[in-house]
Formats: sequence, C-alpha cells, structure tokens
Amino acid sequence: MKKILLSLAFCFVTVFAFAQQVADNKKVFGTGVTGETAPFAQIEQLLGDKQSADMKLRGKVVEVCQKKGCFITVQMPDGKEPVRVTFKDYAFFMPFDLAGKEILLDGVAKKQIVSVETLRHYAEDAHKSEAEIAKITEPKKEVAFEAKGVVILN
Repeated sequence: MKKILLSLAFCFVTVFAFAQQVADNKKVFGTGVTGETAPFAQIEQLLGDKQSADMKLRGKVVEVCQKKGCFITVQMPDGKEPVRVTFKDYAFFMPFDLAGKEILLDGVAKKQIVSVETLRHYAEDAHKSEAEIAKITEPKKEVAFEAKGVVILN
C-alpha cells in the first residue's frame, strides 16, 4: 500500500513539475517569468557598462533554430540585428513555430565575442548556403541573452 501511495505521489509531483500549459493559454518553459519586465529594446541600456546582468525582458521572436529549437532571436528596434537567446544548460527548447510571437524572458544578458567557428555553426543551423557560411571570417562582438525561463504570450 505504501508503494502505491508513494508511486501516486511521485506521479502527481512529476505532472505538476513538468506542466507547460498555464492560465490564459500561456506556455511556460524552464523557471517561467514572474515580476516586472522591460522591453527587449532596452537590453543594452540596462546592461550599461556591466559585462553581464540579470534581467527580465519582453519581446517579439524573429527566428527559431529549426534544427531543434535550441536558440531564438528577438527583435530589436531601428533595424538593429536581432539578439540571440539561448537556454540555460540546454534545459528546454522552443517550438519551431514561435516566430512572430510575443514572449517574456528571465535570465542573464551578457556582452561577448563569438568565435568564427560558433558563427558558422549558427549559420548552418539557420540553413545558410555554403557561400554565406564561407564569408564568415571574423569573430563578432554582440550582446546575447541566456534564458532560464520563458513564457510565450500568444
């Protein structure tokens, strides 16, 4: 009897721990996002002179890695290049059809230099042509975001 009750308790805990659907049709990944968020466009302003900073942001997804959903890019204003968002410890992945949807993010923004090898890997994941990949010859300075939680709003 104890084994049955323990098994049932484990099942309930597992179901609640891995639940992705929440109220109002929002989908939650990782730790989720609670509290106030700032527009994603303010990421550089909020980062300031710091090399990295914890923050909660909201923005619109531009692109999703079509290989396994291991990264997304989020829209920036005024034609600036979108910011790449990865997920802490590859703990979760995004749905492939996320482009164009609004999301909330909780994680760490950081300034980094991305190697040529990594840039080429990203280009392969984005299904760029061999010619486009070959043009990548210099590392790139950028602001990136590592999310520990994501909420899809629509």
